[in-house]
Amino acid sequence: MTQYDFDRAVDRRNTDSVKWDRYKGKDVLPMWVADMDFPSPPAVTDHLMDRIGHGVFGYTGVADALVEKVVEMLEVRFGWRIEPEWLVWLPGLVTGLNVACRSVGAPGECVMSATPVYPPFLSAPVHFQRRLQRLPLLEERGRWVFDFDRMARTISPKTRLFLLCNPHNPVGRMFDRTELEKLAEICLENDTVICSDEIHCDLILEPGRRHIPTASLDPEIEKRTITLMAPSKTFNIPGLGCAFAVIAERALRRRFCAAMAGIVPHVNALGFTAALGAYENGWPWLAQLLVYLRANRDFLAERLSQIAGLRAAPVEATYLAWIDTRQTGIKRPVRFFENAGVGLSDGGEFGAPGFVRLNFGCTRAILKEALSRMETALADPFAGDAAAS
Repeated sequence: MTQYDFDRAVDRRNTDSVKWDRYKGKDVLPMWVADMDFPSPPAVTDHLMDRIGHGVFGYTGVADALVEKVVEMLEVRFGWRIEPEWLVWLPGLVTGLNVACRSVGAPGECVMSATPVYPPFLSAPVHFQRRLQRLPLLEERGRWVFDFDRMARTISPKTRLFLLCNPHNPVGRMFDRTELEKLAEICLENDTVICSDEIHCDLILEPGRRHIPTASLDPEIEKRTITLMAPSKTFNIPGLGCAFAVIAERALRRRFCAAMAGIVPHVNALGFTAALGAYENGWPWLAQLLVYLRANRDFLAERLSQIAGLRAAPVEATYLAWIDTRQTGIKRPVRFFENAGVGLSDGGEFGAPGFVRLNFGCTRAILKEALSRMETALADPFAGDAAAS
């Protein structure tokens, strides 16, 4: 079996990388945007090279083989049987979030989401004159959970849509069946459609556990759910722009497609090509990636436990750690750590000031160096002065 070397560093500078160009010319390690530093699997790159060799890149539709692979993948990996016509192809998952907000409900009605959460969950409702209802997650015994009592009190017939992130970005939870069933029950009681972002569904770090698609819980829930997925995070191809929605109910699917009309571009030829290569032959690479990410996660957790003032709940899925810096007293943690040479995502953008998000989808050497820089900065006797600035 081919062995993949995830310790091999790839120089991403001078490649127009959004992640690395943020700190161009500076000694700052970029650990912010959800974009891994590993080369995509050969199953993807070989497929792309074959397609590029053809030399003609006209308007491109989805291949039957890709549709078949997605249908097969959902049944084999998650036990969820879908029909091919349920698939709606998108140039990105964030597009899907926005289309969902545009297609469900009307201006002035409400969209609920559990916070902290990936920033487009907070902005998409506002783009279409929907009112955002924030449902703060609770941290109980070091684990982030839904506040179902608050949800039941807050949701109403005017709450037309619930934007769910599962596995959750940034807190790293993969919600279990009991949690998903409770959330779906409350939504069904209020005639609320669920839009479930499941882009990290293949990045499960807990051995023996399997992602549960929300729509797979029950036929009634399936009819009221828009599921968003993509190969982009799993196989590290976010720049190629290929995602899809799974919508079982015909009327809901028609509204979603109508909201796309004239606005949403088609998926490009190379995006489709990369997705097919990934879903056909990328799974052995993913199996080894998960071993490496688990080791990164465990190393990160051990080091964070030794750094005074920093705390993070266990990461069950994704390659993102949600770190609480509030005990340090630092007012601007992102700026503080940038000054120390580490670029992190600002928790305020996710709805939780005082937190930072760290991407550990990188080589162990980079992760070690980043944590060393953070620890050194916090141990600096002048850090208090910097924190107050």
